[in-house]
Amino acid sequence: MSDTPPAPWPVAAACRDTIARAARLIDQQDYEGFAALFTEDGVLQRPGGEPLQGRAAMVAAYRARPPSRITRHLLAGTVVDAVSPDEALAFSTVLLWVGDSADAAGPSGRPARGAQVAGEFEDRLRRCDDGRWRISHRVARFVLHAGGPA
Repeated sequence: MSDTPPAPWPVAAACRDTIARAARLIDQQDYEGFAALFTEDGVLQRPGGEPLQGRAAMVAAYRARPPSRITRHLLAGTVVDAVSPDEALAFSTVLLWVGDSADAAGPSGRPARGAQVAGEFEDRLRRCDDGRWRISHRVARFVLHAGGPA
C-alpha cells in the first residue's frame, strides 16, 4: 500500500463507508446485506478458514454460526489508497468482541466471551457498474488477543 497514492476524498469516503457498513451488517446478522457489499465474485479470507468465494458461500458460512452469537466489530484507522480510478486498497484495524444472547443483559450489557481480538482487514475494493464501491477481496487476520482462547 505504501507505493500507491492516497485515494481522492470522495473515493476514500465511499470505501470507508462500505467497510463500516459491512461490519455493521455482520453485527446485525444481516448476512445477505453483508455479502451484497462484495462483488459477485468476491473472496473473503477469514482467520484460520478456507477462502469463501462468492456471495452465496459467505452467507452460508455465516448462517452456520449459532444464532445466539453476538459480535461487535470496532473499526479504526482505515486508510484507503488508489490503485486506479475504479480500484482501491484499504487497510483497517479491527477490535472484535464476542458474546452470546443467551447471557442475561445487565445495565452494562451482556458479558463478553472468549478472547477479545485485535486484528485487521486488508480489502481490495472495486467501483461497480452501478457506481457503488464493493469489496472484491478481503483478508481478515488476527494479530493480538486477550482474555482466553480466540
